[in-house]
Amino acid sequence: MASTQCFLHHHALSTTPARTLSSQRHVSNIKPTQIVCRAQKQAVQEDDGSAVSRRLALTVLIGAAAVGSKVSPADAAYGESANVFGKPKTNTDFLPYNGDGFKLSIPSKWNPSKEREFPGQVLRYEDNFDSNSNVSVIITPTDKKSITDYGSPEEFLSKVDYLLGKQAYSGKTSSEGGFDPDAVATANILEASVRPPYYFLSVLTRTADGDEGGKHQLITATVKGGKLYICKAQAGDKRWFKGARKYVESTASSFSVA
Repeated sequence: MASTQCFLHHHALSTTPARTLSSQRHVSNIKPTQIVCRAQKQAVQEDDGSAVSRRLALTVLIGAAAVGSKVSPADAAYGESANVFGKPKTNTDFLPYNGDGFKLSIPSKWNPSKEREFPGQVLRYEDNFDSNSNVSVIITPTDKKSITDYGSPEEFLSKVDYLLGKQAYSGKTSSEGGFDPDAVATANILEASVRPPYYFLSVLTRTADGDEGGKHQLITATVKGGKLYICKAQAGDKRWFKGARKYVESTASSFSVA
């Protein structure tokens, strides 16, 4: 548009007298400069407008891409492993077990055992590599209406102390290895708590002829429908501190009566 205006102005000057030509030429030397300046300014504005338009278009494009994109199930937060197949993770360390009136979670690497240690035992699973790590469920008749009818958790334990096992040796012994004279087995209650309607006890037992440095035995008990339900999970002291604790504690705490 600026060059067209300049051409028309120059054509008009060619028809004017010679006297005025000089002044017109003088004017024409000024005005085209002004026109050119205006044209350049307009071009800069147009360039700015184009740049803004390009930036705006780029922003809209990026925004649309962000809205249209979806997080892939395989994406993982920092420190987490990616779920490549997009399926929710499940806990494969334990398997649910539904028994007759009770349920619990059993370590997936423990196998069922036919051994029966106690009267009324209906279930026993043990570690594939160490039978000292095991869980048992015992159900026996009772005339109690509630677990609290047995007294405190400690008093209850004294009535079912057969659960802690027996020492094979009997006889006179000297005081050594942490045992009192003539004592060949000890039991220390590490925890005793009431978790209505359950009693929970954590006991460390040691015997003079035992191995593993003792046994951690976790007992969960309750009364329902004229029956005493007991879950006992245990592991040797050495394995307890090498990872067995997780499985024993989770199994004992998962026990519940339907």
